[in-house]
Amino acid sequence: MLDGYDQAADLLDGMHVLHQKRRDVNGAGMTIASRYPITPVDELEFHVAARPDDPFPAGALLPEIAVPPPIGPALFVDYLPSWQVDEEVERERQAPILERRVREVIAGREMHVVIAGDLDADPSCSSVRFWAGRESLDGISTSYRDAWEARPPGERGETFTPANPIMADPDWPYDRIDYILIRCGLHNGPTLLVERCERWNDAPVDGVWASDHYGVFADLAIRA
Repeated sequence: MLDGYDQAADLLDGMHVLHQKRRDVNGAGMTIASRYPITPVDELEFHVAARPDDPFPAGALLPEIAVPPPIGPALFVDYLPSWQVDEEVERERQAPILERRVREVIAGREMHVVIAGDLDADPSCSSVRFWAGRESLDGISTSYRDAWEARPPGERGETFTPANPIMADPDWPYDRIDYILIRCGLHNGPTLLVERCERWNDAPVDGVWASDHYGVFADLAIRA
């Protein structure tokens, strides 16, 4: 979104699109596109950074997606925490804020929750370990299934790597930083089964790279 031009709507004609209101100076920010109608529930802005003048639009979009039964409706969360390598304390503060808001939204409802986004940290970081149920933060804990971890082992799944020639940082310390997370139920792990998870746009098309990040996609299914 820049100067009134909606690139996502232009490229994804016919899909339902929801944009983050807060954007950076170049118009970049979070956007969700869906085949099914989107009902905005909330948009969080994370003002819990040590650098309050940072223009980066850290936040989260929380829309309800009208996925047909028996799966839907579902809560789909687009999450973009603070990005710099030395901002793990900010990411640690932001993750519990988002989890508490998710709990408020789904309170009293049996609803699938999927969180996706560029978490700017690898699986060993405390902010990501929190989502995986391996570490508590700010007095709460939760558990989501990292879709990539549901794959057969063997591939690291890096999404921000110098193997991509338009990646600007040749020695960035985190390489698997983009995730799809499925909320776990009381039993049987995630409420949606991860049937497949792969990288996307990890090669050029006609010599053009889509992004400095590789994408991640997953096929999710209702459990029997």
